Amino acid sequence: MIFQGSAIQVSQLESGIARLCFDQQGSPVNVFNQAVLAELRDAIAAVAAHGARGLILVSAKATFVVGADIKEFTELFKSGEEALMAWLRDANEIFNALEDLPVPTVAAVHGMALGGGLEVCLAADFRVLSEDARLGFPEVNLGICPGFGGTVRAPRLMDVEAAIEWVRSGRPVDAVKALTAGVADTVVGRDVIEEAAEDLIEQVLAGEIDLQARRDEKTSALNMSPAVIDKVFEAGIARAVKATGKDYPAAVAALKAMHQAATSNRADALELEHQTFARLAVGEVAGNLVQLFLNDQFLKRRAGEQAKDARPVSKAAVLGAGIMGGGIAYQSALRNTPIVMKDIAQPGLDLGMKQAGNLLDKQVERGRMTRDKADRVLTAITTSLDYQGFNKVDLVVEAVVENLGVKQSVLAEVEQQVAPGAILTSNTSTISIDLLASALQRPADFCGMHFFNPVPVMPLVEVIRGAKTSDEAVATTVAYAQSLGKTPIVVKDCPGFLINRVLFPYFGAFCQLLRDGADFREVDRVMEAFGWPMGPAYLLDVVGMDTAAHCIDVLAEGYPDRMRYDFRTAIEALYEQGSYGQKNGRGFYRYDVVEGGRPTKVFDEAIQATLQPLQQRQASFSDDEIRERMMVALCLETVRCLEDGIVGSAIEADMGLILGLGYPRFRGGALRYIDNVGVAQFCEIADKYAELGPLYHPTTGMRAMADTGRTFY
Repeated sequence: MIFQGSAIQVSQLESGIARLCFDQQGSPVNVFNQAVLAELRDAIAAVAAHGARGLILVSAKATFVVGADIKEFTELFKSGEEALMAWLRDANEIFNALEDLPVPTVAAVHGMALGGGLEVCLAADFRVLSEDARLGFPEVNLGICPGFGGTVRAPRLMDVEAAIEWVRSGRPVDAVKALTAGVADTVVGRDVIEEAAEDLIEQVLAGEIDLQARRDEKTSALNMSPAVIDKVFEAGIARAVKATGKDYPAAVAALKAMHQAATSNRADALELEHQTFARLAVGEVAGNLVQLFLNDQFLKRRAGEQAKDARPVSKAAVLGAGIMGGGIAYQSALRNTPIVMKDIAQPGLDLGMKQAGNLLDKQVERGRMTRDKADRVLTAITTSLDYQGFNKVDLVVEAVVENLGVKQSVLAEVEQQVAPGAILTSNTSTISIDLLASALQRPADFCGMHFFNPVPVMPLVEVIRGAKTSDEAVATTVAYAQSLGKTPIVVKDCPGFLINRVLFPYFGAFCQLLRDGADFREVDRVMEAFGWPMGPAYLLDVVGMDTAAHCIDVLAEGYPDRMRYDFRTAIEALYEQGSYGQKNGRGFYRYDVVEGGRPTKVFDEAIQATLQPLQQRQASFSDDEIRERMMVALCLETVRCLEDGIVGSAIEADMGLILGLGYPRFRGGALRYIDNVGVAQFCEIADKYAELGPLYHPTTGMRAMADTGRTFY
């Protein structure tokens, strides 16, 4: 044995070639943390001292190396730019030492080699990939750039345009694309990657491959004219600007560093990468995106814990077809759980099946699914006008009209048709689970399961626990949501649950702004500039004014002190005149159907004229005022949900808003946003609008946090 550590072992093969194996103890995958990097330094030094004929790098795990230990490195990010620069220089000495070994080196890669895992492969002289290998630089998704030489070695090793795209997009690519791009030297079966790696080393030692020429290319300036370099990188930077904009600076910063370093040697190019990495890592966006990565891991763990006592769901049912029912049926069948779709009328079933069929057709058109598979998925959906076969269903999703009486009647009826132990759920957006449960004989087997529209696209499912809901019902519903590829978040029953309870104060703030003289187009512009995918007027048109008006009534009854308004809102006015938004072509905007059937938003002076009488005063607002009034209302309600125990943690609250509402990811969530502003400063901002009512009054708990310097994260 040449070297033995807890994560890395180096042995000598019969050929005299050294074999460095990543096998991190106590972890299902290999990651780079400070301890593993220290071992890698020692292992490379041991190889150099041993005098092996060559070195191959392999993994004993199901994948190669999946990147850095983000949780550990997050603490490093807090150390400041200078400390980060020093750490990066030290870390890159390890990768340089690998690259400078006096013997040929080959990375034999199977599974994932991401981030630092790909960068250690690039430091080797050659790369042999198995057919299942996937390589990529995901760093931009965390608001940072490659830091272990990725921006330096990639454009020198591979097609420059491909290197730009890999760094810009953050998406992993398969082995064949890696071979085409020039990263891989060969792609072979997984069972022979080590043999192929040894063979490459033997070719070098036999003089069949010029190792020095390859190393010179990796450590020198790009072998391209300055004019071509400028053209290629300027085009890549333009694509990055268009794709990510100002809110996600990492891709543009990484490509600019690559461009600047293109005419430099390895040492100078690495210094530019270090500077860029350190500058990004200490920024607010990187902090937010890294926290989101950790949040996502937390949610997976939490859902796993909540689902541990789940009953198996081998067959499901959805009550109520149409767009929502068809979407749920499609998602269940797609993810291998057969489902019965029931409605009271054949046209509803036809619409639901058409919805599922259209979704499958799109998968086929995009090359994501074969026609045979699409047909098989469709046959996993059966339709019914009665309850035949419901005695064999394990879980039912009720998705009928959002009306208390109708839902209670349907749930009571289906309860008599399913076997004892079957779980009943309601896809309700606002109606109390406890009220619905009052119609049932087995309320312990009932909970809410709130999907978001469109079902195949929106990742969140709210699982709503009623007062009598059993842990087993929650567990089964969480597990079923996971089986659909969704992210479940368990919340307690209350009017609006989490998402709508937080969303409608935001809409209330919007209506107050319109009352006070704001132009809805200006509010949309400001909030879209903040990072929302659509402004509140546009979002209301998508939600539907009829749906919004119903939600306002439910929330006004639940929270009259802050969600019952003493003026006629624009939502009410549009609803009463039959302007429902996109669904009938007229809301805050007019919607013209263009080629392809997609509605296009158009400003209509006539609509503006109908809203003017609602304005009680004429006033103009700065962008800061609009943003503050909108965000304070939303953020304070999020705080109340956390304090009331509706949601279990700040992480779940923020992730719910991101996954269910499209809250800007780069801002990290409402509670993370308060932390970034500063709790005390946020309370001061809210106090500026205290006269607008309780919607703008910080809670006693927030005041205490401000006084003691505590934060949500």
